[in-house]
Amino acid sequence: MKRIVLAYSGGLDTSVCIPLLREQYGYDEVIAVLVDVGQPESDIKEGVNRATKLADVALLLDARQEFVHDYLFPLIKANGDYEGYVLGTAIARPLIAKKVVVVAQNRDAEAVAHGCTGKGNDQLRFDAIFRATDLAVVAPVRELSLTREEEHAYAAKHGIAFESEKRWSIDENLWSRSIEGSELEDPAAYPPEEIYKWTVSQDAAPEKPELIQVSFEQGVPVALNGERMDGLTLITRLNEVGGIHGIGRTDMIEDRVLGFKARENYEHPAATILLKAHRDLERLVLTRNELRFKAAVDQAWGELVYQGLVMDPLYDDLNAFINETQKRVTGTVHLKLSKGLACVLGRASPNALYSPGVSFDAKAETRIVEGFSVYHGFQSRLIRRSCD
Repeated sequence: MKRIVLAYSGGLDTSVCIPLLREQYGYDEVIAVLVDVGQPESDIKEGVNRATKLADVALLLDARQEFVHDYLFPLIKANGDYEGYVLGTAIARPLIAKKVVVVAQNRDAEAVAHGCTGKGNDQLRFDAIFRATDLAVVAPVRELSLTREEEHAYAAKHGIAFESEKRWSIDENLWSRSIEGSELEDPAAYPPEEIYKWTVSQDAAPEKPELIQVSFEQGVPVALNGERMDGLTLITRLNEVGGIHGIGRTDMIEDRVLGFKARENYEHPAATILLKAHRDLERLVLTRNELRFKAAVDQAWGELVYQGLVMDPLYDDLNAFINETQKRVTGTVHLKLSKGLACVLGRASPNALYSPGVSFDAKAETRIVEGFSVYHGFQSRLIRRSCD
């Protein structure tokens, strides 16, 4: 029996893949795997119902805790972003792909599949994980160059019903929500307010600011307003709190892995707050040299994740350095949330590299600095004199 495991989302692309894998590729059994990384409950339910009707076997895997501990916590430590975009979709894809591979290996499948097109980044993120195994990789939508119109026609032919055509392409997990397509593909078009579901506009946000405290231990967020909680709960609450104040909207032109630019819109309240607080705490406890070097490491880390290259040895090397720096990133950051902005008001840490001696009110012998000052900028002055 020819058996294949499909990374299933419940959407049009992956739904038409199921009959395609039978008709065009000759697979006898199609196993659809839906991995829960924090999608809306309604999407999960709809996806499971559709997969049950279409596939030979439908599996739902709850990976939310693993997503937080093994992917989002390392992301926070690395201040993970790409060109100013908070990594959300990109950080979830390797986890989904790995879950699909495990199912395929346990079920003696000969191949794995995804529903990605040939234009986006996700195909590379799935492929990077899939091709690290001896399983065959099948991508029907990409390989058959299907358009959305052709997919809809094929779905209708096979009785695959969608209640309504979605105007935009949306990907959501507990860390971020991305919206693209339709009129948003025009870089000059104003994004309509209706695309946002997690956040209110700045105009609709409350007039009264809200003060919060986020506590970290070794780079990991562990408490909100003094209340300790697990990462999943903390992120969920910050998404709610931040969304009320319009925190965490991004509208940007993004350079995709394939080399072309795309207009992307995102929502990520908790991510915005946590990354802001984490960066601020790092500045209090890490040395200037560590901060300078870590900035380059963080950028390299973000680019690897965006490209889906978490299997690269460099990814492990970067995490080793980052984890070493985070041993001292413990403390609490105070923030004000107001009208779309998360502003740091103060911070404290038992590992603070902050000396009372720098205060202007502290009595100290300052003339000893004059010897340093004599030679400060010495080479620059020599050049200036030679040119005069």
